[in-house]
Amino acid sequence: MPTLLLTGASRGIGRELLNQYKQDGWTVIAACRNPDKVGDIGADRVLPLEVTSEDSIMALKDTLGDMPVDVLWNNAGVYLDKGMDLAGTAADLWSETFAVNTIAPLRIANAFAANVAASKKKTMAFTSSKMGSIGDLGGSANAYAYRSSKTALNMAAAILANDLRETGVKTVMLHPGWVRTDMGGPSADIDTATSAGGMKKVVDNLTDDQSGGFFNYDGKSFPW
Repeated sequence: MPTLLLTGASRGIGRELLNQYKQDGWTVIAACRNPDKVGDIGADRVLPLEVTSEDSIMALKDTLGDMPVDVLWNNAGVYLDKGMDLAGTAADLWSETFAVNTIAPLRIANAFAANVAASKKKTMAFTSSKMGSIGDLGGSANAYAYRSSKTALNMAAAILANDLRETGVKTVMLHPGWVRTDMGGPSADIDTATSAGGMKKVVDNLTDDQSGGFFNYDGKSFPW
């Protein structure tokens, strides 16, 4: 039975990913800040993780030990500067955005690289955003912190793909679409089932040649 280790699993897209992997018979381990507060979300295990804390990451690693992890999915993220212009983006907000959206996923990936390499599917997925695409920027404005944090995540995960290639581990960055969640709002284009199902299909069928790539939830390659 394959295993998914998922951050950001308590609501929205993450909760739907959890549900869909469970329906496929996977063992799902959800990592979140306050396990006691999320209730029964349907995971096999719900373990504590503060993604910006190195000690918390290593405590989770110690708990799971050498357990093979077929898919490590870094889904947790924040969008703290929605609608803000550059002048209004405080340095501490910018730093917090990068800590959660960019640095944390790579620290978690580093901690569990051996677990993923020991599995059959050997995949690391990162929930990114088309807002991090320089090639698809168009006339977009504002949200400097969020956009640049996702651009940096894409680059770091692409470098990671090269570093881990000899171990057989694949990485993929995914745009979930504009989704009706607390972050996306009620007017968004698609629901969580469509987003999660599409991204899951990309991850389940990821090839070695696609490792390090950036894809839309419908499987189309996204411009960097």
